[in-house]
Amino acid sequence: MERPGRPAPVAPRAAADAPHPDPAPPGGTEPLLGDDDTVDIAGDEAQARVSATLDRLDAELVGLANAKRRVREIASLLLVDRARRRFGLETSRPTLHMSFTGPPGTGKTTVGLRMAEILHDLGYIRKPTVHVVTRDDLVGQFIGHTAPRTKEAIARAAGGILFIDEAYYLVRPENERDYGQEVIEVLLQEMESGRDSLVVVFAGYADRMATFFAANPGLSSRVPHHITFEEYTAEELGQIAELMLAEERFRFDDAARAAFAEYIEKRMTQPRFSNARSIRNAIERSRLRQARRLVEEGRPLTKHDLMTITEEDVRGSSVFAAAVAGPAGGGAGDG
Repeated sequence: MERPGRPAPVAPRAAADAPHPDPAPPGGTEPLLGDDDTVDIAGDEAQARVSATLDRLDAELVGLANAKRRVREIASLLLVDRARRRFGLETSRPTLHMSFTGPPGTGKTTVGLRMAEILHDLGYIRKPTVHVVTRDDLVGQFIGHTAPRTKEAIARAAGGILFIDEAYYLVRPENERDYGQEVIEVLLQEMESGRDSLVVVFAGYADRMATFFAANPGLSSRVPHHITFEEYTAEELGQIAELMLAEERFRFDDAARAAFAEYIEKRMTQPRFSNARSIRNAIERSRLRQARRLVEEGRPLTKHDLMTITEEDVRGSSVFAAAVAGPAGGGAGDG
């Protein structure tokens, strides 16, 4: 398991928060090296920034070993490509469009933000930014409306990453009057002609994304990098909960920790479970119940009181009531 850290559903810091120097073009502007010269990738200033970003990704996200490995592989490819250019070993600019597949709440947006920083540090994009859109941002309601909306989104993302969430909703083949196919046509054109200024990431559930790409082979051929995000285990979700609490200066007592582990097991079997996002919601509800309990107790409060989530605060969740009532007696949720 990777070193645990802050998960994606916690609102990620904007990629531009940290200072980023203007990137040099891939390969830099240094004079070409000779056949007997050497290049030290580890001593490259850009490599140091990339390593710091990768370490930050490890610290932010629990688990996700496969996704983190693929990010490191892409970073390594670009660092080696940068070194090759120092010797005049020119190659075509790598295609960097990507597909992120996995369930909700597994860190796809956070990985997108860190990928933007890596690509910026290595000179492949001008800005370490991610512009997130969905079908509603791209598909118009009438003829002639879709292309301008799509081009506007592309313009906003220019120089960075355009992140299309739930990309499979772009096309609805059951509706012959749907304008989503027009989005695909505009994207294909821009992905080919604007490779030097735009990276597109398509994100969504794995099975639906596979169907989406199968139905759009021209699009699939332009997306070489596919990163899979795994479901979190119950143990990893428990780690995520502890980290979320610590970040806000809260903590479980022992009984609450055991109760929350039970909560996770029950919530994972219910509909609309969204991994770390559901854990975030559950903690927020526990804090609400803690606040109500403390106010109703009507006594002076210690620092310990204000920081501690108790078993009562956890077990007040409707998830426990739903489990007692059975499938017909309770609705799913993070309450």
